[in-house]
Amino acid sequence: MSYRQAISTCFKKYVTFSGRASRSEFWYFFLFVYIFAAIFYFIDSATGLQMGASTQEMNIGGTVVPFDNPGVGVLTLIWGLITLLPGISVMVRRVHDSDKSGWLVLLGYVLMLACGIGTILLLVLALLKSTPGDNKYGAANA
Repeated sequence: MSYRQAISTCFKKYVTFSGRASRSEFWYFFLFVYIFAAIFYFIDSATGLQMGASTQEMNIGGTVVPFDNPGVGVLTLIWGLITLLPGISVMVRRVHDSDKSGWLVLLGYVLMLACGIGTILLLVLALLKSTPGDNKYGAANA
């Protein structure tokens, strides 16, 4: 399948979760999506089209942590919404092509979300202020 055919097929099968997708269909489509995402991100950054961009401080357990929030680029967000369903559907069809259930894709997204939440939880726990004095885990560090 050619590059143009892959992109056309993925948009025509926007929400078709049955059937199969070849490796070329899948990878050409994702190459297309990520190339344009990078272009739109660059345009958003260059023109200041970010929503919610700010520099803030967050208080985590008594520790003030400064961070920059680049916000969400308007064009990048629109592109992500346009390509979300075709991306998921071609992924399901790609998994079908290897004779696996498309539900594995949902499992992958759930695990990806859990990893993100887990990462944030670990960061918050690492930033917590020490308890004063000894606790049930041992003596206070000097």
